[in-house]
Amino acid sequence: MHLQGVDHSELLTVTEVAKMLKVPVSWVYHHTRQRAKDRIPHIRLGKYVRFQEADVRAWLLSLRAG
Repeated sequence: MHLQGVDHSELLTVTEVAKMLKVPVSWVYHHTRQRAKDRIPHIRLGKYVRFQEADVRAWLLSLRAG
């Protein structure tokens, strides 16, 4: 199935994003919560949290610029 407007790259887990950012998994979870100041863009699939690498990298660049 092809979904228009959806990035078809592999989704990353919380653990993979934590390794990518070199931070604890708990830090990543904290930055996905609604009350977090700088929320990491993510997708919720029920109880699971997933990330698109391009979104995480764009978020990092916005932190540098802002």
